[in-house]
Amino acid sequence: MKEWKYHPPPDIDATMLESLRDFPRQPYMLVYAVRSIAALLMRVWMKTYHRLEVVGRDNLPQSGSFILVCNHTSHLDTLSLLTAIPLKMIHHTFPAAAADYFFSSLPRSAMSAIVINALPFERKVKGAESLAVCSQLLANDGNILIIFPEGTRTTTGEMGSFRSGIGRLIAGTDLLVVPCHLAGGMKAWPKGRILPRPHKLRLDIGAPQTFSHLEKNEESVRAICQDLEDRVAQLGSEDA
Repeated sequence: MKEWKYHPPPDIDATMLESLRDFPRQPYMLVYAVRSIAALLMRVWMKTYHRLEVVGRDNLPQSGSFILVCNHTSHLDTLSLLTAIPLKMIHHTFPAAAADYFFSSLPRSAMSAIVINALPFERKVKGAESLAVCSQLLANDGNILIIFPEGTRTTTGEMGSFRSGIGRLIAGTDLLVVPCHLAGGMKAWPKGRILPRPHKLRLDIGAPQTFSHLEKNEESVRAICQDLEDRVAQLGSEDA
């Protein structure tokens, strides 16, 4: 008879805030249950209060890991993308969220980690380490990473330039990248407003792209960022 040994979870001595900020997280069934219920409620809210329309849903890859990139107008961007993916994938979908904002307090950390399943991303320091975590996540089959390459929400309605992180992450890899564009987000929930307005949203999902033919160098990084920025902007022009 084998001797039974108890192996406590790695975060047993961590504070609640430390556990929520930690990534990858430990799989807790209660968290999965709360996230599943929240996802159902969120879909009802997005489709009724914001009349969310999703165009091009069939462009989402049916297998493997991939990345969703989107313009960044409000907090509704993430919720719209989470509503667009199949419900069975919510525990395998990870929006990259600014650690200095979304994981700055216990309430925000709980909402980000438990409900949204966000991946803490360091914008100001340890950017390379955050990209390494993203790479490890995508190396496991069946994960979805959501990234907003502008880095911050727009305050003017104009789309900003895509930062180099997305290019560094995918240059020379077989990873599929799906460009997306959300229209109406800034009018519904502009930066600085506490609660969103009942404004209609439209999410356009473009065809998946791959940049395996490009070498990992600065020129490739710039080319990828510009290509994806143009594709997201083009989807936006189709909304007009």
